Amino acid sequence: MSKPEAYQFTLILKNIDEKTHGLEDSFYESGCDDAIINFKNGVVYLEFDREATSLEEAVISAIKDVRSASIEAEVASVAPENLVTEIEIANRLNKSRQTVSLWIKGVRRKSFPHPVMRVSHKSPLWNWHEVINWLFENKLINDKKIVEQAVFFANINAVLEGQDKKTKKIRHALLERITI
Repeated sequence: MSKPEAYQFTLILKNIDEKTHGLEDSFYESGCDDAIINFKNGVVYLEFDREATSLEEAVISAIKDVRSASIEAEVASVAPENLVTEIEIANRLNKSRQTVSLWIKGVRRKSFPHPVMRVSHKSPLWNWHEVINWLFENKLINDKKIVEQAVFFANINAVLEGQDKKTKKIRHALLERITI
């Protein structure tokens, strides 16, 4: 059996705000005593430092703990987010923006992933899990676990986004319309 490790991640919440009555006590009583509660721009988020045998176990148990709180909070997403700008890529990797720019332009390495959103915008967005996989394939990082974690974060956020009943209904209708 794996030895527990500490995993750091952030749960961004919805259906509550900083004025929600009993916020701190509710999270503490539901098992979120390993999280720091933060507020920014009207959003509540919990920064966890949770011990578990895997990242998946840590994140899923934290989501369950949030959902069991008496204040009816829901998890909107898990950070770090999957969509990243060039600056965010540089910051996460502790590299200069110029280095990342050279990768993107294909000057230093070939076949950097293409942006997935805001392609014609000044700050296009890339899928972090594609970037981190590219880094691994090009031997710029050597820890496969980082790639697996990036894929996990992308997938857990897709699951969380798809749980809203209204969203499910709209997506199902759209899927029916585009299916051949």
